[in-house]
Amino acid sequence: MELDIRVKMNEKLFLRNPEESVLGTKIVQQGLLLINKIGFEEFTFKKLAKELQSTEASIYRYFENKHRFLVYLITWYWSYLEYKVIFSTNNILNPEFKLKTIVKILVEEPKNSELKSGYISENEVYKLAIWEGSKSYLTKNVSKDNKDSLFKPYKDLCERIALVVREIHPNYPFSHSLASTLLEMAHAQRFFMQNLPSLTDFKNEKNEKDIIMFLESLVFSAIKNYDNY
Repeated sequence: MELDIRVKMNEKLFLRNPEESVLGTKIVQQGLLLINKIGFEEFTFKKLAKELQSTEASIYRYFENKHRFLVYLITWYWSYLEYKVIFSTNNILNPEFKLKTIVKILVEEPKNSELKSGYISENEVYKLAIWEGSKSYLTKNVSKDNKDSLFKPYKDLCERIALVVREIHPNYPFSHSLASTLLEMAHAQRFFMQNLPSLTDFKNEKNEKDIIMFLESLVFSAIKNYDNY
């Protein structure tokens, strides 16, 4: 059985909803591929228009600028990832096993899934999150973007993980800090493994299972050893 997921996006992310037209979906699809190919710094709407055999003006009808386009893609990823976490942990009663399942979801490169994501490639947006994800909020406009609730899907996913942490240890006081650390490190450690291996201990085999083991040891040690401090 396949489940087709449709993510409702914050309307402040776009000028015109790209899901409502053929050109809009092509802008998202090809824009995602182009950023992954040349990097966000080199990406421009002019280059995307050339790929689409369209015009810059037509792209600007959908997105205010390339950063808002990046936030759109990354926000979509966090929303989809929360759906994936809900789907995969819905029938798990043991909170420790639930947290291990979440760690695995965050680290593993997407493969065949019962969840289908419409016109956005899960594998491509996962790559984008690893390479460009932090650029969506590490800006001078982060406070304004936050007031516009652009990061709500990221916060919702963090809250869902924090709830599982509190299931394991109801009195653990750093559940949100641990959840956001887990989210960031799941991507950072893979990026380091692939590009800056001296910053990790995974440089020889480049095995994502080692990252999972490391993150599990980190989060469970933090939770279970808290009472000893």
